[in-house]
Amino acid sequence: MDRTAKASSGIEGLDDVTAGGFASGRLFLVEGDPGTGKTTIASQFLLNGAEAGERGLYITLSETEEELRETAASHGWALNEHFHIFELVPPETLLDENQQQSLLYSSDLELGETTKRILEAIERVKPQRLVIDSLSEIRLLAQSSLRYRRQILALKHYFAKHNATVLMLDDLTSDTNDKTVHSVAHGVLRLEELAPLYGSERRRLRMLKYRGQRYRGGYHDFVIDTGGVRVFPRLVSLEHKSDFVRTTAPTESAELNALLGGGFDSGTSTLILGPTGTGKSLLALNLVKGCIARGETAAMFVFDEELGLLADRAKGLGIDVSRLVADGKLVIEQVDAAEMSPGEFAHRVRATVEEHGIRTVVIDSLNGYRAAMPEESALVLHIHELLQYLNRRGASTFLTVTQHGVVGDMQAPVDITYLADTVVLLRYFEAVGHVRRAISIVKKRSGVHENTIREYRIDAQGITIGEPLTHFQGVLRGIPTMVGAGNLMDLGQDKRG
Repeated sequence: MDRTAKASSGIEGLDDVTAGGFASGRLFLVEGDPGTGKTTIASQFLLNGAEAGERGLYITLSETEEELRETAASHGWALNEHFHIFELVPPETLLDENQQQSLLYSSDLELGETTKRILEAIERVKPQRLVIDSLSEIRLLAQSSLRYRRQILALKHYFAKHNATVLMLDDLTSDTNDKTVHSVAHGVLRLEELAPLYGSERRRLRMLKYRGQRYRGGYHDFVIDTGGVRVFPRLVSLEHKSDFVRTTAPTESAELNALLGGGFDSGTSTLILGPTGTGKSLLALNLVKGCIARGETAAMFVFDEELGLLADRAKGLGIDVSRLVADGKLVIEQVDAAEMSPGEFAHRVRATVEEHGIRTVVIDSLNGYRAAMPEESALVLHIHELLQYLNRRGASTFLTVTQHGVVGDMQAPVDITYLADTVVLLRYFEAVGHVRRAISIVKKRSGVHENTIREYRIDAQGITIGEPLTHFQGVLRGIPTMVGAGNLMDLGQDKRG
């Protein structure tokens, strides 16, 4: 047998983590608490082998054959057409108190009988792929760590002679500190389930060991849907370098272009920062509109706002979101932070960008993204990899962040200004009895930009930006003082305050 050959798991994302699948003719351990997806992964492994013409055998010591078939049917699988199931039930004499052995330990007979029947099933089917579910029963029958290790080693050598690729499942319900199979197995896959304070459960997996093989380390999110397990490998931006010509795309506003020093550069990320109601989403929509006017395709991932309301607001500014989506010029997705892990979100962004050739991406907003990833330090790393990936694809990324407060000293939920290439700051300020808005560019890595502060207005024409506020100081604090003849915009047409 070719020892470099791989047996695919039948799960695209898992094959990415394991660099192609499970090494053929080797023994692997798949461990996790009950309900983490071990049986589903094992079934997909055998189904994939059946599609490749390989014989498969599922030996179950914990679930009945009927239960396995019902679970498979819920995914739309008909197991009897693909691989063999051997349900290993205890002999009736072991359930009869009158037949219990008194001179010999009953466990000696039970373990020997169990092993004998496993080997008989293997000799009968001669599988190329084998699943044993689960090791907890064998561990209980062995009763001692030494006897259990000897049994596992004997089974491993037996499987090796038959060139079978074996998955042993362990539900960790007995003696979780026993690492016997960890040392014996060629590879170890750990499945975990996390229960957040609110929202659906989160599942993740990690390859703890894979002898003589590079694999994708760390945790990887996964879900169990109808149809099986889907794994979302951790995004590594360095793996996605591409050649593109960096260009500067002007916006539809001459004043905004002046602030930006010409426009936004492709392959860069922009943070739109400001308190609630300052027009961050509307500014992002205007940038999307300009992108589409240049003949490009854009994508929006919306966490905080219902899409119907966003479409109605955009229509009031002359942007027909429904038409843009119907024409294939805009891909817009509603993201439920309570139901989606950060790994799945990054996977969806990547799939959308690569499938549609997206050049402009809007994530609205970081506050919603943070709800999906409450660990702040991990959130920054997730955003770093996602932004770097999009930059290396030549896409322009716009990320909105809502700060706490209205005027004065305001704080963002997490500081990622150092990650962004450009930072657009939106502010409220009070002047002449009105609440007004100001915009400024506080950072741009890719070139020079205007250091002024300009007032802007939101009305039926969209966002209109005025001249620099040269006769005021303290605008960013919210209560400016006039140091000359004022040059405020006329608010007569401003219907939004």
